[in-house]
Amino acid sequence: MSSSVPRFLLLFALCGLASTAVAQDVLADTATESSVGTVGKDADPPDGPDGEPTATREALEQQPDIVELRRQLDLLAEEVERLRSGEAPRAGLSADEARAIGLAPSAAAAYGRGQGVSIAGYGEMLYENFAPQSGAGAPTGMGTQLDFLRAILYAGYRFNDRFLFNSEIEVEHADEISVEFAYVDYQAHDNFGVRGGMLLLPMGLVNEFHEPTVFLGAERPVTETRIIPSTWRENGGGIYGSIDRVAFRAYVVNGFDGSSFSSGGVRGGRQKGGKAKASNLAFTGRIDVTPTPGFFVGASLYTGGSGQGDIVVDGREIDVRTTIVDLHGQAQIRGFDVRGLYARTSIDAAAELNQALGLRGSSGVGELMQGGYVQVGYNVLSQTTSVGGVALTPYLRYEQVDTQARMPEEFERSLSTDNTFVTLGVELKPIPNVVVKVDHAWVSNDAETGVDQFNVNMGYAF
Repeated sequence: MSSSVPRFLLLFALCGLASTAVAQDVLADTATESSVGTVGKDADPPDGPDGEPTATREALEQQPDIVELRRQLDLLAEEVERLRSGEAPRAGLSADEARAIGLAPSAAAAYGRGQGVSIAGYGEMLYENFAPQSGAGAPTGMGTQLDFLRAILYAGYRFNDRFLFNSEIEVEHADEISVEFAYVDYQAHDNFGVRGGMLLLPMGLVNEFHEPTVFLGAERPVTETRIIPSTWRENGGGIYGSIDRVAFRAYVVNGFDGSSFSSGGVRGGRQKGGKAKASNLAFTGRIDVTPTPGFFVGASLYTGGSGQGDIVVDGREIDVRTTIVDLHGQAQIRGFDVRGLYARTSIDAAAELNQALGLRGSSGVGELMQGGYVQVGYNVLSQTTSVGGVALTPYLRYEQVDTQARMPEEFERSLSTDNTFVTLGVELKPIPNVVVKVDHAWVSNDAETGVDQFNVNMGYAF
């Protein structure tokens, strides 16, 4: 629906359904009032075969039709709101329905079709220009870089109404191939399913919803790469579902490999599904509430051991329990895109972990890591139909991330691990499935080693 004519037809249908629903209500009320009025005048109303007044019976029979019309009216209202916000209208599942099962729109392609094969995908190319502050240096080997960051193919197969396979195969940096997820779903009920395989962990706003057309910014928020190590996937199984306006997911997966944690966070501890150590398992879960289309709030949890039998101090295995929690929210209403997230990671026995890894001073792993951001964007073309679906969205993100928010005794903080990021940019979608993002990030810390960045991202999804 990228032209003004289909939008006009959609609005026309919306008005038509509204007027029809109102008319049905009026007719039903009129019929009931007529019946009551006649009885009040001591005139017997015409009865049906069951002895019930005909007018009353007809009014009652119309109620299911009125409920259905109102449901269709709500669906059309959701579609109009998506058009206003610049979000792509898609066949199959709506954006809210896809999110409820933990998938971005293209990733959910297998759920929106009948039996057989489904193919979808996305990709993105990223230009980065690093501008170190005075006295700082750009990351090793980098100054300016142009990288075809990702090319993704979603391949799915629906066996029948209950069983479905879905997968994401990624080529990263043009030559590294990996599996992002691959699982089988058993849809036991319209509101409940069982899932097993390699799973995206249901954390934050990006890990499950990482298609470039879905989030603002040439790069993903730093909080969701260092505190929540997106893209994060592990092997396991669990349940998912939704009840009315509440969606949930809960999995048991293999835990982190804590021997790869560092002062920069837990990202190195991801096992990515390949011969994953599973001496320590973990639980992860999420709950989201959607009070109105386009707006949701929620929380996520991950907790489990990360020692995997390899962290031994004085002959004793250390569990290295790692817990990540986040609170998140998002609103896409009338052209506005507002998102916020706070996440924190705590690591038990961090001192013993550092001892086992031989880390000292400010190079040690922190007991507490935390980060958060607030982001606001507005599609300046959202309130007009004359541009035929083009979206132009300036955005601003403020973010703070500290991977050594609290250190074990006898360890000191590094001045370079507590960073503030201010990102200003603009996103252009000539059509909903293609995006170009340009932004600049200013980075600061107490060590004055922040490296500012200018980025250009071109992405697509289908």
